[in-house]
Amino acid sequence: MFIIPAVDIKKGKCVQLVQGKPGTEQIVLENPVKVALEWEKRGSSILHVIDLGGALEEGGNLPVVEEIIREVSIPVQMGGGIRTMDDATYLLDMGVDRIILGTLAIENPDNVQELSREFGSERIIVALDSKDSQVVVRGWTEKTDQKAPVLGKIMEKQGAGSILFTNVDHEGLLGGFKVEPLRELLEAVDIPVIYSGGVSTLEDVSVLSKTDAYGVVIGSALYKGTIIFEDALSYEKK
Repeated sequence: MFIIPAVDIKKGKCVQLVQGKPGTEQIVLENPVKVALEWEKRGSSILHVIDLGGALEEGGNLPVVEEIIREVSIPVQMGGGIRTMDDATYLLDMGVDRIILGTLAIENPDNVQELSREFGSERIIVALDSKDSQVVVRGWTEKTDQKAPVLGKIMEKQGAGSILFTNVDHEGLLGGFKVEPLRELLEAVDIPVIYSGGVSTLEDVSVLSKTDAYGVVIGSALYKGTIIFEDALSYEKK
């Protein structure tokens, strides 16, 4: 299970929001590139970079993302504001190792098939963000009538290489999470699932390590120090 630090970018800065809501910034760091390099230095195998400005449709942060791609030598999975096929193609050609598709995939699953055929399924992650047990889109602002396990099966058939499952109910709250929704998704699909949302203690990491989760994205807990990154790394399965 990979321990994956989150580098969320908004207005050119590294931030952590509560449940993705603008104005709830808990952490604001001036230099996202420096933050990314620090995680690599400390032993990260993968970075999770989100363009929050793109996701919230308030203007993107692509120059910062491009600089991170140039500077770090570890794989980067990146999402946020990928609204068109041209957006997706641009990022994959730019050197993002794996793109994270949310709205673009859920509103038209054929996009997943097309991109996986062109670039390889291993480079396509589909984000299934769950709020009140329903998948949400457009920066978590719109609810669909679908549940994650059902959509997970659809995306797997369409060629998605992996799934990022975020429990929005717990995101950024540092209050733990319920593991059952993750288990239901893991039982429904055969492709790797990365978990995100509410991971706030080393015990939470331990709980996830006992599932079949491929990795866990951790944001606020690392920046606030409730989880020490090097301690969490001890749960990586080699």
